[in-house]
Amino acid sequence: MCNMPWHIAFKRSIVNEFLSMHFTLPVWSKFFLLAAFFGLLGASCNKFEGDQEVPSYLRIDTVLFRSDYYTEGSNTHSITDAWVYVNDQLLGVYELPALFPVLQRDKQKLEIRPGIKLNGISSTRVPYPFYVPYILNDFNFVEDSIRLVKPSSKYYSTSVFAWIEDFENASLSIVSTSHSDTNMFKTEPRNSPEAMINEFSEYSGKITLDQTHKNFELASFNAFVLPRNGAPVFLELDYKCDIPFMVGMFASEGGSVISVPLIFVNASENWNKVYINLGPNVTEHTQASNFKIFFQSSIDTEESANFFFDNIKLIYRPNQ
Repeated sequence: MCNMPWHIAFKRSIVNEFLSMHFTLPVWSKFFLLAAFFGLLGASCNKFEGDQEVPSYLRIDTVLFRSDYYTEGSNTHSITDAWVYVNDQLLGVYELPALFPVLQRDKQKLEIRPGIKLNGISSTRVPYPFYVPYILNDFNFVEDSIRLVKPSSKYYSTSVFAWIEDFENASLSIVSTSHSDTNMFKTEPRNSPEAMINEFSEYSGKITLDQTHKNFELASFNAFVLPRNGAPVFLELDYKCDIPFMVGMFASEGGSVISVPLIFVNASENWNKVYINLGPNVTEHTQASNFKIFFQSSIDTEESANFFFDNIKLIYRPNQ
């Protein structure tokens, strides 16, 4: 008979802990993780690779994010993943909330990088280059134990906010183009249930299309000089909408304006956040002197459609 490295009761508690959490993982991921846990139950006499028989467990429910509203805008975010590093080596990418084993013991360096869905695509996940990693240089990994980690993050101090529009000022920094037959307005009245309401937000931007106004194309009032050569450049946007809309850039090149479509954002009945990667397109247009951001949509068979925007941020970090 073999000597079990930990009690069956403890392993069952790990599985119960896992099952009690409200995961949004894909079905195949849940199956894989559950199989791994039940594998532990059925293979108590098998050692892990190396001399460690018993893993430690980490639990991460969410990542707290904070910002300086007056210089960085709202702290809304959509951090979906934790990129976990131990001693500067990638351990794995975990959709939150997460509970996972780690073959480490005693004090080690733990780093958690906040992850996002790039361009709103679930299959394309990356650490967000503007969010500071959460680092604990002497994190104590305890075998046979679940350690709850509560990471926090903020913007890098080197982040440049070229444009912030949160619709709280009297005038808007977004205007209709000649291809639009309607405008964007602020939600009314103050603290309307249609708006995104929080400590610093009482209004949002609203566009309504109907049988009289079937198209909108809105652009940033200002044009922006953006860095190239691989520097991260992103557009953040909170939104909800009845039908999809397109986000793109106008590139000014040699006296001409070139329309650069970027992505289509799907309809969402609830407030959502998207992080749009502009960097590759900015770098590609080497002759462009500046760029504007635009939003565009139209109705076809629909009788009407509403679009709500908030917390628009154009951010970049110069290459060091």
